Amino acid sequence: MAENFIKALQNALEVSGISVRKIADRSGVPYERLRQVARGRTTSTNADDAYRIVDAFGVTYEDFLAGRLSTTTAIAIAGKVGAGARVPVFDAFPKGGGPQVVCPPGLSPRGIVAVEIEGDSMEPIYSAGDLLFYTRHTHEGVPSEAIERRCVCEDTEGHGWVKLIKPGSAPGVFHLIALNPDAINQHDVQLKWASPVRLHWPAELAKFL
Repeated sequence: MAENFIKALQNALEVSGISVRKIADRSGVPYERLRQVARGRTTSTNADDAYRIVDAFGVTYEDFLAGRLSTTTAIAIAGKVGAGARVPVFDAFPKGGGPQVVCPPGLSPRGIVAVEIEGDSMEPIYSAGDLLFYTRHTHEGVPSEAIERRCVCEDTEGHGWVKLIKPGSAPGVFHLIALNPDAINQHDVQLKWASPVRLHWPAELAKFL
C-alpha cells in the first residue's frame, strides 16, 4: 500500500477519534493487518482492502487521501444505566471500542460521554434506549453542582444509576431520589462519582455510527 495512503489513514484515525478496531469491524479488514498498516509497519494489503477502509470512514477515496473527512462528530457510549435495577455497565467497552453516536446539534462534543437508558424504570421521564449526555469533570467524588440535580452516577459497587442527588445524613453519603414516583428511593448511599445530565436525547433521534 502506498505511503500516502498510510499517512492518510493515520490522519483519519487521529482526526475522527475512531479506533482501529471499529474501522476493522466496519470494513471487514482483519484487525491485526489494519493495525500494522496504521502503524506504518507493513504495506501488505490490497486495493480492495484500501477501498473498504476508506468506505468505513464514509468519504470518497479522493477526499480520504486529501484529508477531507466527514464533519460528523462522534460521541462514545460508556454503557447503560438504570434507575430501579442495578446495572453494572460502566466502562463496559475498551477505550474507543464501544458504540458511537452522532453528537446532537448545539452540543459541543468536547469532554462529552453518553449512556443508554436500560429498562423502563424511569418512565415517563426517560425511556429505554434514550441517551443521556454528561461531562465527567472528576473521576472521583461528587461535585457541588451535582447536588439537587438529575445525575448519572456510579456507586462504590460499580453500578450505574440516574437519580436526583440530595445530601445524605452524614458527609460522604447521599440520598438518591428516583425519577419515577412509584420507585423506591435510596438513602445514605456512597457514590464513586456523579455528573449532572446535560442533555436527554430520545432513542428515535439518536444516530449511531
